[in-house]
Amino acid sequence: MRRVAALTVALLLAASTPGAANAQARFAFGVFGDTPYLPGEELVVATMIDQMNDAGLAFVVHVGDLKASWTPCTDALMEERLALLQRLRVPLVVLPGDNDWVDCGRESAGRYDPLERLEKFRTTFHSGDASLGAPPMSLERQSADPRFSEYREHVRWEAGRVLFVGLNVTGTNNNRRPSMEAEYRLRSDAVNAWLAESFAIAKKQRLRGVVVLFQGNPGLDGKRLSRGWKDGYAEFRAELASRATAFGGPVLLVHGDTHRFRVDRPLVDPRSGQRVDNVTRLEVFGAPWNGWVRVGIDGSAPQVFEIRDEPYRTKTE
Repeated sequence: MRRVAALTVALLLAASTPGAANAQARFAFGVFGDTPYLPGEELVVATMIDQMNDAGLAFVVHVGDLKASWTPCTDALMEERLALLQRLRVPLVVLPGDNDWVDCGRESAGRYDPLERLEKFRTTFHSGDASLGAPPMSLERQSADPRFSEYREHVRWEAGRVLFVGLNVTGTNNNRRPSMEAEYRLRSDAVNAWLAESFAIAKKQRLRGVVVLFQGNPGLDGKRLSRGWKDGYAEFRAELASRATAFGGPVLLVHGDTHRFRVDRPLVDPRSGQRVDNVTRLEVFGAPWNGWVRVGIDGSAPQVFEIRDEPYRTKTE
């Protein structure tokens, strides 16, 4: 099995201790999402980026929704968002949210073809084999597998003996609706395959933890977030529970969508009805409450992850 792309980070080793040679990497990354939405939030995001540039982060992930659902899904806006995010002086991964493609068929968003907008998102934010940002980092993409050649946005990389996995799992019921069932089915199969392979890699290589990043709130406590449609997250929750349980080590799920900063352990295994205790959920801030979250990685610590919301937070009036 291939090794995933590895990010070289500064190692902070406890050199004075006898076991220093076996110490794990310690570093931090930043995560944010669901912004900018409202007028003026581009300046807020620029300020957040400046702060992240000075925070000594190894990389940053935007988990999706680069605009509001009612904002027209134009090429020009996508290019503006790319230029804004490229202010980052660290590697950057941008994942798709529902506002970026799923909801583009709405009249207020310009009645675009959602699948065409998803392809535009891919060519804008996921061209080549590396991340955005400066300097970029190498990524492994699911599109390298001929069976899933279109899913360039499904990525992974390794840093500090932790595997990071990025997915296209979005709000608006993960795009599962009667008119888009075929798209959902193909993408869900790709997501499940990427998760299965990623957790198998983490287990085989005895990595310390796994971080799974995506945009949509998948109802981790089993509560339905949609009405009238088949649950677009049921398979995803079941796959997460199964793979995380088999892995056994700490797993961090990072998402946005419902604009509520929280850290908890809500994932329930649908087979047993029991909580999956090795899985922590982090939901990031979202407009009008804008902020970013610092996640520390310490491979020598039992829980591996240390989550801290940064002091820079602001509400757009």
